[in-house]
Amino acid sequence: MGKKIVLITGASSGIGKQTAIFLSKNNFTVYAASRTPQKLQSVKSDSLIPIFLDITNFDLVKETINVILKKEQRIDILVNNAGYGLVGTVEDVTEEQMYHQFDINLFGTLRVCKAVIPTMRVQKSGIIINISSFLGKIGLPLLTFYNASKYAIEGVTDSLRYELKDFNIRVHSIMPGFFNTNFAKDNLMVNQQTFEKNNPYNHIVSSLATEILDQINNGNDANEVAKIILIIIQDKNFKARVTAGDKAKKFIPMKKELSDEDFERRVRDYYNL
Repeated sequence: MGKKIVLITGASSGIGKQTAIFLSKNNFTVYAASRTPQKLQSVKSDSLIPIFLDITNFDLVKETINVILKKEQRIDILVNNAGYGLVGTVEDVTEEQMYHQFDINLFGTLRVCKAVIPTMRVQKSGIIINISSFLGKIGLPLLTFYNASKYAIEGVTDSLRYELKDFNIRVHSIMPGFFNTNFAKDNLMVNQQTFEKNNPYNHIVSSLATEILDQINNGNDANEVAKIILIIIQDKNFKARVTAGDKAKKFIPMKKELSDEDFERRVRDYYNL
């Protein structure tokens, strides 16, 4: 068999783009999927193929998958990376913002899985890697909906591991911390009401928002995640989930060791909440 075929969603920037470039240089054929594939023209090659993908519409998702299958006859690895973060309080966030957060981060992931799994099941092999977040195990104020969508991705990962094991399909989750990927610039959606000066949550906004943005802008290199993805692909016995980045490696083990109340006190102290 020739090069393995990889599909990466949300590949026009950040972790998705770096992973697409990295894997394309390591003997994989990568379909770098995005609503804006033109952003990938500068890195396009025989091994890195930009392709349009709208994960909010299942029919369009199936069309994209069929384009790949018509050319390649198989998909070996799916990296579910597309997503963004909604910043706002539960009180302020609108219905539209709330549903859109889950439509992209959770239901978009499930739509792509639904479209790819039949092919992997028939070929009796496949790897699904969900790019989650350390905030899929840890709550923070102002990020409730992002947290909840990533908690859900962790549940999807756990359940699919049972569901797909008999078909030789591996499912894994990567929980990155804060990475310097222009996430704060390109992938955060802010509820403006939450950030108004007279908002009753202003004390949380003033203490947390600036700190989080600084940690994102000074975060780890996205290539760290790309390298982990390659290790997962190569290691048939790789564990269900893995952290990436300093914040994830610090907070996730702490979460396991402490009671919920003690952990909450640590987070409050760390972020001055």
